[in-house]
Amino acid sequence: MNDFADLCIRAENLLSRLEEMISQRAAEPDWNAVAFRWRRHGHKGFLQPVAHPHRIRLELLRGIETQKESLDQNTRQFVNGYPANNVLLTGARGTGKSSLIKAMLDRYAEAGLRLIEVEKQDLTDLQDIVEKIYQRPERFILYCDDLSFEAGEPGYKTLKVVLDGSVATASENVLVYATSNRRHLMPEYMRDNLDTRHIDGEIHPSESVEEKTSLSERFGLWISFYPFNQDEYLDIVRQWLAYFDIHEMSPPVREAALRWSIARGARNGRVAWQFARDWAGRQQAGHDAEG
Repeated sequence: MNDFADLCIRAENLLSRLEEMISQRAAEPDWNAVAFRWRRHGHKGFLQPVAHPHRIRLELLRGIETQKESLDQNTRQFVNGYPANNVLLTGARGTGKSSLIKAMLDRYAEAGLRLIEVEKQDLTDLQDIVEKIYQRPERFILYCDDLSFEAGEPGYKTLKVVLDGSVATASENVLVYATSNRRHLMPEYMRDNLDTRHIDGEIHPSESVEEKTSLSERFGLWISFYPFNQDEYLDIVRQWLAYFDIHEMSPPVREAALRWSIARGARNGRVAWQFARDWAGRQQAGHDAEG
């Protein structure tokens, strides 16, 4: 009888192990995909392949030539197995920060580059993500868009650990590319400067200021983006109109593009793209109505 009970226990343990192995195998993502999102289900996270990733050709991005060159050089080094830096892209909204990262995927996907988009609330899982892809042959960019933190958020410290490495060495096949409108990724208040000390003519920032700059300083490469002037904005409008097979920038189109930017209160690549879509759509709808 005891032998039978022992056999039942061993069988149950074996079934549990088999179920765990099957579950782990089922959780393996399709590594043929080029882009993934990190998703959570209950207490577990998994990589969800993106069926139709947003592909942007690098040459379509205008007005950010210096930024394109810097990120392209860093990404090319990374893909080719040379040392490269984590990157923080900061600056004005709509100037191409996120689009530039997506353009890197478009350019280097065939060379083995992969993109994993991680939402801010899931940054606490970064070490789990790195563990999952540690021995993969591909090169992975962990993409964090529109990143900013409030004091005490848990993802802040996790990101610091991944950028620097903790007890374990940072994985050679992973970089973090993050975009933010804030250079230091955290709100800065006047009261933070009240504890700044002046000793023998030297300025010693307060601990709160040091803490707020410590994360951004862990990114080896900073790339800054700036608002476009009118000529740069119109050049980008011209580029996107050509994308929609409208190759003439007539005075009425120019005037409409400027009115559009004034109504939106901004001159940037996103506004230019939105105007071009609106104008092209109106033209095509008008031609169809006439036909």
